[in-house]
Amino acid sequence: MPNVIANTTYPNAEIIIADNASTDDSVAFLKTNFPSIKIVTNDKNTGYAGGYNDALQKIESDYYVLLNSDVEVTPNWIENIMDFMLKDKLMVACQPKILSFHEKNKFEYAGAAGGFIDKYGYPFCRGRIFDTCETDENQYNKSGEIFWASGACLFINAKLFHEVGGFDADFFAHMEEIDLCWRLKNLGYKIGYCAESVVYHVGGGTLHKSNPKKTFLNFRNNRKLLRKNLSELDLQKIYSTRNKLDQVAILAALAKGNIAEAKAIRNGLNEYKNTTHKWDKKREENEMLQQTISVGTPNKTGIFNESIIWNYFAKGIKKFSNLKWKS
Repeated sequence: MPNVIANTTYPNAEIIIADNASTDDSVAFLKTNFPSIKIVTNDKNTGYAGGYNDALQKIESDYYVLLNSDVEVTPNWIENIMDFMLKDKLMVACQPKILSFHEKNKFEYAGAAGGFIDKYGYPFCRGRIFDTCETDENQYNKSGEIFWASGACLFINAKLFHEVGGFDADFFAHMEEIDLCWRLKNLGYKIGYCAESVVYHVGGGTLHKSNPKKTFLNFRNNRKLLRKNLSELDLQKIYSTRNKLDQVAILAALAKGNIAEAKAIRNGLNEYKNTTHKWDKKREENEMLQQTISVGTPNKTGIFNESIIWNYFAKGIKKFSNLKWKS
């Protein structure tokens, strides 16, 4: 908290704590030690997605900055991003360069230098592909457009956040920011990365990446993501291959003796398959929204038109800069 207070110097910026129905003494601690900070409390814990939706309904602003509690910020972290975003009226969400709090010369898993996605729906970052996090050697110091911005530190246009319905609370946690960014891009907007703004993220505080619950959420939500945001035709083009890749993931987990991971993948996929009608309806709702508030054709910048799995595991490409992008 002191770090955020000291480095939040942007005019008219207000720091607000959103408490997601915590059960410890954190609210009492904040009121005692930071009495000037406004606190918005939720009645129940509805996860990252629902928690932010509930809290932001109570906050009026032109822009929101959604910042995880385990992020250390640096001077001008807000100024640099706002200057970048305000240069382009279509740039409605953005993230800073996200480095590791524990290894400050390395990119952090959750966001790194901006999020991308491959043709089969697997997300990755500039500076982080799967479990390989690159050392920051200024190789990604050019600000620009990406596909998704990390929820660890997400700047977003408040009006549009509410117009598109905010986060999808059915995701609960994991990939809800990718879904939100994809919906915005389907309306013709842009998502940005600002290299001049730097933060440091601890990461893994809620669920470690090896936790089966995280695996369950990632596989379940990733399939939701595709079914909601791809057109029915585009979904059918990749559906068979994606099913096979998921089965390979289960077999790979079993081969490593990780029965819990294999079970988590299977359970996540089963829950998705049992609710496909819900995601078909949400896709229809998204398409109706496109007809009413779209500012252009769907923006596909940041979609890698190949398999990131094949590039990483078969071709041995571990760095974003070594990927071959087709125009």
